[in-house]
Amino acid sequence: MGMEIKRILVSKEEIAEICARLGREITEDYQGKKVVLICVLKGAFVFLADLIREIDLPCEVDFMSVSSYSGQHTTGVVKIVKDLDTDISGKHVLIVEDIVDSGLTLKHLRELLATRNPASIRICTAFDKPERRKVEIFVDYIGMQIPDEFIVGYGLDLDERYRNLPEIAVLNSDTAPADDQSETAVSDTAEVVADE
Repeated sequence: MGMEIKRILVSKEEIAEICARLGREITEDYQGKKVVLICVLKGAFVFLADLIREIDLPCEVDFMSVSSYSGQHTTGVVKIVKDLDTDISGKHVLIVEDIVDSGLTLKHLRELLATRNPASIRICTAFDKPERRKVEIFVDYIGMQIPDEFIVGYGLDLDERYRNLPEIAVLNSDTAPADDQSETAVSDTAEVVADE
């Protein structure tokens, strides 16, 4: 695995600082409120586990999984693979993402959740690639802006590999795929559909 890693971009220590800072901000912003953290699977589970331990508030956690792929190609439709178990009506929702780049999948997910009448919806991401944005989407809590490179580790993967790395690493160019992180390839005409 080491031969495929070009360099470490974000250390374990920096990640811990990011989680502590975001946890303080979220705690302050949601004082007196109960928040539902919605983890977007699979990549955000590591970030969520660290982040929630830094939040000093009553919290609920739920998980959602979406896909826009059939094999290695985008279908142009964001499909719900695993929906929420929690009714979010009237609740304060915080979507927890590992990375935001094009913003397409996240925009559609936010729009879908808004139809379920939450009291509020905010977005928290560990890493942000604003130069990759294809749609306008506001991210309320950003751990760190990163350059336009393919990253792995800390929950982020390449074909299910590298999720267990404790830091964020950049892959060598011959290892990284031609496309960027998974949400990037969702087409501009993507739509959210429920799994039947």
